[in-house]
Amino acid sequence: MKKLHYAIFLMFGLTISLAGISTGLALSVGAQQKPAATPSPTPKPIKEEEGVVRVDTELVNINVRVVDRFTRPINGLKQSDFTILEDGVPQRIEFFSQSEVPTNYSLVVDNSGSLRRQIEKVIEASKILVGFNKPQDETMVIRFVSRDKIEIRQEFTSKKEYVNDALDNFNIEGGQTAVRDAVYLAAQHVTDYEKTGKDDRKRRAIILITDGEDRDSFYTEAQLYQMLREADVQIYVIGFVEDLDKDTGFIRKSEQSRSKSFLEKLANETGGKAYFPTGNEQLNSIAKEIAGEMRTQYSIGYMPSNDREDGTFRQIRVTVPDGPGGQKRIPLTKAGRTAGAVADPSKPAAKP
Repeated sequence: MKKLHYAIFLMFGLTISLAGISTGLALSVGAQQKPAATPSPTPKPIKEEEGVVRVDTELVNINVRVVDRFTRPINGLKQSDFTILEDGVPQRIEFFSQSEVPTNYSLVVDNSGSLRRQIEKVIEASKILVGFNKPQDETMVIRFVSRDKIEIRQEFTSKKEYVNDALDNFNIEGGQTAVRDAVYLAAQHVTDYEKTGKDDRKRRAIILITDGEDRDSFYTEAQLYQMLREADVQIYVIGFVEDLDKDTGFIRKSEQSRSKSFLEKLANETGGKAYFPTGNEQLNSIAKEIAGEMRTQYSIGYMPSNDREDGTFRQIRVTVPDGPGGQKRIPLTKAGRTAGAVADPSKPAAKP
């Protein structure tokens, strides 16, 4: 999402990791033609005053999905059918399109032991997603386990064979799963890559495949959501929560309930969608649905009436009137945006 005079904070300095760093995050990058992992650089927070870049922009861009009561997509709507509200105030639409546009998306796949039973089907479903790529679509592949095992197995590429090779090299291993860290780094990478491109109308997405149970992330949920409000990335989730503990304590949610709530919020906050398969046989149809939904959306741009760059969160709401015969039309988009500079979210929460 573009904003007037917003501050982009460069969150990570890259240093080569020669030893285990207990408070760092490792993101290792493989070459595009050869997805083997290389030594892991460790992102390191930098001070705010060292990393402020001013960029002039005009429009706030959002992607909107419109579905019926059965979550089937509704196409063919006109600009006049949409009302955009920011903090309850109607905004003037400056740009509107429903045409298919290229999509840059990152496949972020949990390779921890809890997905051992599903990994073969996960790879198959991921390849189905890649199979739907258009010539201008680009895909990145990230595998993750713990905070020091977050690896880019394939940088953004339009070559499907490179992506499939990276998927074939997945392997399950033990470790304390760091879901939040993997999403944080993937969203930053998608955003940084977009800044280098010329086509600013490309959609940006993350497809996260995990059980959602986070055991040792560097970033808190609050820090993650704050960054996602700046990143303009839709998140689609395939959550394998069925095998998690369902027992609920007196004041504590079950592992399954906590993970499902977290994954649903990730999708809802970013205008994506969460899927919770109960069997591996559902993965292929889910993959096909995600591939379609990423590309059949409404792209809308508006000039915000409140142009203050005060770092506050602005709620975004989209309304669409019901269709003929009372057909329910439900618009779905990201929850809002942060206006201008925000506090540095890279500082880790204190460990107990």
